[in-house]
Amino acid sequence: MPYALIACALALAGMLPGPVGDAPADAGAGSEPLAGRTVVIDPGHQLGNARHASRINRTVWIGNGRRQCNTTGTATDGGFPEATFAWRVARRMEHRLEALGARVIMTRDSNSQGAWGPCVDERGRRGNRAHADLKISIHGDGSYARGAHGFHVIYAADRGLTQDTFRRSHALALDTRAAMQHAGFRRATYIAGGDGLDVRSDLGTLNLSQMATVMVECGNMRDAGDAGRMRSSRGEARYAGALVRAARHYLTQHDRTEAAG
Repeated sequence: MPYALIACALALAGMLPGPVGDAPADAGAGSEPLAGRTVVIDPGHQLGNARHASRINRTVWIGNGRRQCNTTGTATDGGFPEATFAWRVARRMEHRLEALGARVIMTRDSNSQGAWGPCVDERGRRGNRAHADLKISIHGDGSYARGAHGFHVIYAADRGLTQDTFRRSHALALDTRAAMQHAGFRRATYIAGGDGLDVRSDLGTLNLSQMATVMVECGNMRDAGDAGRMRSSRGEARYAGALVRAARHYLTQHDRTEAAG
C-alpha cells in the first residue's frame, strides 16, 4: 500500500501523533485544565508613553491617594525597552493560557510608538467586571545598584482596599516565586529581605484589583546577565512558561481550595 494511504489510515484511526511546534507541553490534545477560568495579563507600560508626557504625567486615584498615570518604563543599557519585553512575554503567556482553556484579558492590545497607557487605575480595575480569577503584571526593573540582578514578586498590603484579596494575592505571589525559581531564575539581590517578595501599597495596579494580583519584576534590565535573557527569544519563552506555570498552579490548587473552604 502506498505510504500516503497508510498514513491516512493511521491518522483516521488516531494512531499518528498530532503536530508539534510552539504548543506548550502541558496543553495536551483535548486537555483544558483552565477551562472556565479568566486570567488578566498586564504588560507593563506602553512603547509610546514617552511621546505622551502630558497624558502619562497627570495623576489618577489609586485607592489610597493619587499617583502618576503611567511612566515610560526602563530599558537595557542597549536601549531595549521594558514595554517591549513585557509585551512579548505577555503574548506568549496569552497563547499558552488559551491553549489550556483559559479566557485571557489583556490590559493593552498593542505595543506601539503611537499609543500610550492605559493609566494604572484602569489597569488595576481591568478584569473586575469580568470577575477574573487572577492578574499578573509583567515588568522589568531598572536598578543602578551595584551587582543588582534577579527577579522579585510584588503584592499588595493586608489593609485598605486589598485586605479582602491579600490572602489570595499572597498565595499567588508564593506560587509565582516558586515557578520562577523552578525555571532557573534567581531572587533579586537588591530587595530587602532577600526572599524575592515585596509588599507595597502605592501601586494602583494592585490596589484597585479585586482578584489575586501580583506584579513581577522579571529581572534588572540594567544588569548585563538579566538584560541578555530579557531581550532574547529563549528568555522570553522561559519567563512566559514560568508565569503560566504559576497561574496554573494557583488556579488548580490554592484558588479552588479556598473556594471550597
